[in-house]
Amino acid sequence: MSKVVINSYDDFAKLIGQEIGKSEYLQITQERINQFADATLDHQWIHVDPERAKVESAFKSTIAHGYLTLSLLPHFWNQIIEVNNLKMMINYGMDKMKFGQAVLTGQSIRMVASLHSLTNLRGVAKAEIKFSIEIKDAPKKALEGIATFLYYFN
Repeated sequence: MSKVVINSYDDFAKLIGQEIGKSEYLQITQERINQFADATLDHQWIHVDPERAKVESAFKSTIAHGYLTLSLLPHFWNQIIEVNNLKMMINYGMDKMKFGQAVLTGQSIRMVASLHSLTNLRGVAKAEIKFSIEIKDAPKKALEGIATFLYYFN
């Protein structure tokens, strides 16, 4: 898979309203879920207790934290796009974020991204990226929303 290469604001502008790309799938393992639980201090049993989840959960499995799914956006985004000639990039915000379906342990997810809008803020490119996190072989998306990044080009 080849990345979309952006070297300037004008390169970005050509992509408004278009799909930019799809990331590779990433399998969500119990180990990754446990590490996220440790990092965030969120050890709810539905995430970290496979035996209890088999019996008590409607999913019959542990599930990924919604915020774990969200936290993988930078990883997926970096597979889709390469932005050059930058002083820095800042995560600016999230809009219209909605969790659609739980990600079960062992499932694989990927991101599909398009450029929703682009604004020139006195030389800073404000890019609103419409994203969806798809679950392999599942009809509903795990997560959808708009991520806003500020790109400070040289």
